[in-house]
Amino acid sequence: MKKFLMVLAMASMSVAGMAQDDAATLKYSVATNSFWSNWFISADVAYEAFYSNEERGKGFSKSPLKDFRRNLGASVAIGKWFTPGLGLRTKVTGIWGRSVLSENASDNAMKFWNAQEQVLFNLSNLFCGYSETRVWNLIPYAGVGILRNCSQNEYAHAASLGLLNTWKLSKNIAFNVDLGFNISDDDIEGIEKSHEVYGHSIASADRYFSLEAGLTFNLGKATWNKVPDVDAIKALHQSQLDALNAQLADANAENTRLNNLIKNHKCPEATAAAATIKEVAAAPVSVFFNLGKSKVASKKDLVNLKALADMAKDNGQTLVVTGYADSKTGSASFNQALSEKRAETVKKELVKLGVAENKIETVAAGGVNDISPVSYNRRAVVTIK
Repeated sequence: MKKFLMVLAMASMSVAGMAQDDAATLKYSVATNSFWSNWFISADVAYEAFYSNEERGKGFSKSPLKDFRRNLGASVAIGKWFTPGLGLRTKVTGIWGRSVLSENASDNAMKFWNAQEQVLFNLSNLFCGYSETRVWNLIPYAGVGILRNCSQNEYAHAASLGLLNTWKLSKNIAFNVDLGFNISDDDIEGIEKSHEVYGHSIASADRYFSLEAGLTFNLGKATWNKVPDVDAIKALHQSQLDALNAQLADANAENTRLNNLIKNHKCPEATAAAATIKEVAAAPVSVFFNLGKSKVASKKDLVNLKALADMAKDNGQTLVVTGYADSKTGSASFNQALSEKRAETVKKELVKLGVAENKIETVAAGGVNDISPVSYNRRAVVTIK
């Protein structure tokens, strides 16, 4: 038992050491899935070596390869992972076993089953973070349950410790190797011993070691949903707010310009009274875009665009659409192409609003840093020529 616990502790330490090597794999925080997700079933063939309380003092060989103490068996289990690191399974092991009453294999033959509820700890996910592409998982477990000697019609309390290794073969299938240690009450053979003689130590209990190999099949959804990127959502909301602030800044600047025109306005000379001059002053309209995109970020921008389009149509004027990108992200060539796409996007919207294509000019200004914050530069500006 002590050796087994030492092996388990060493394995846990090795997983902690793997954390750096696993840093290259994709790891992320996950959200808890629904109750019906992350279920699995497994089926294994087992090699088992039995050690009985009845052999105490008889000098039997301790080798797990001896015929009188080894046998083959099988196990099936069904379980569920509640998080990437914590799961629960119901496991039944059995068929053929050994009582180890003598060194004659035929004297020791028995049939049994061992049903247990086991808690699973996926150390690979707990120490290294969840990765959907990870191949190998190291999973210690502990459990309790009932063992029955079918040949003697005896029941006993049982407990187990083990180390489960799984290797991913496909999205829903894994190969597993399970090293287990099981103990039970010492009267499972139907021969009860006095605890005054043997005490309650593990050495006085009936026990067996098992080495199992088989397949695990995932049922339904076998992966974990990524937690929404709150920072990205906040950044998107902030960029939309920045766009509205930039639009307001453009409108305020135009209002200042118009106020200056009014203040500096001079009445026309009387000789010009015969001439009819039609002048229309309109504020430029800004249409904003998200980072790296040429799709209009907010349809609200198109409301102001319609007013400017109607004014241009009524007065037969030409509209100039200038596309911009922010110079802080992307290369110069990428930003040049992106600003051109943004200008073309707004041009298409103006055509939909009834402006003739020959009355629209487009300009690609590339990446700029004219306005702060930088997100204000992700826009296209429409002006009357």
